[in-house]
Amino acid sequence: NSLGNFGAHLPSLVQLKLNSSFIASVRDLGTSLTKLQVLWMARCSLTDLDGIPSFCSLKELYVAYNSISDVSPVSMLEHLEVLDLEGNNIADIVQIYYVALCSKLNTLTLEGNPFYLQQNPGTSEDSNCNYREMVKKLIPHLKYLDDIPVSETCIQSNCTVKKDWLI
Repeated sequence: NSLGNFGAHLPSLVQLKLNSSFIASVRDLGTSLTKLQVLWMARCSLTDLDGIPSFCSLKELYVAYNSISDVSPVSMLEHLEVLDLEGNNIADIVQIYYVALCSKLNTLTLEGNPFYLQQNPGTSEDSNCNYREMVKKLIPHLKYLDDIPVSETCIQSNCTVKKDWLI
């Protein structure tokens, strides 16, 4: 069951909110949404981002609380400024190298992914500093990480494993 090429009927669509919908793949949205700038697909049961490069004008992508483990397709989004990957299944910090290729990215959310939890096991201040420093080195042009300015290197972590992350 594909959504087909509904974008052909909405050629000027710039925002699309599909939160809490069941969408097997981003590919199901077709390839005609070339003017789309903001896409919300939180809690859509996504397992990958294959097909996302077809949204060549995308500036903001919100895909929190899915089961995404490979973020390499976002490296093709030249205009991406905001990326929300909270509560996904990203187990390896190496995936952030792909995100770093988005030269206009200024806001990134990664909390609640397995690699984040590994970097912040007891959520002590030291491990939080290491995590933030690591991401900051990989993406030096980033301005906000997990809703906090990157300039705030060490923060008091009030971060505990949220129920949403375990879903």
